[in-house]
Amino acid sequence: MSKRRREAMNNKNLTTTFTVDQTPEEAFAAINNVRGWWSGEIEGNTDKVGDEFTYRYQDLHRSKQKITELIPGKKVVLACLDSQLTL
Repeated sequence: MSKRRREAMNNKNLTTTFTVDQTPEEAFAAINNVRGWWSGEIEGNTDKVGDEFTYRYQDLHRSKQKITELIPGKKVVLACLDSQLTL
């Protein structure tokens, strides 16, 4: 395995920011509607701190997520507990 690939695999944090033409409440509601924008199978609860859910998309992607922080209208934090991606 190349040094670059090993370094990439050791990076365990992802933060992203983007701007939308919606109120904070509308954006927050849309982001937290996991079943509305993730196009695979979701098992488990997805609406409060501590909830864990599994996401599957065909045989290409499987991950387990946990909601670790939720501030209505402001912030949601998901921790990826496990993930498998087929390239």
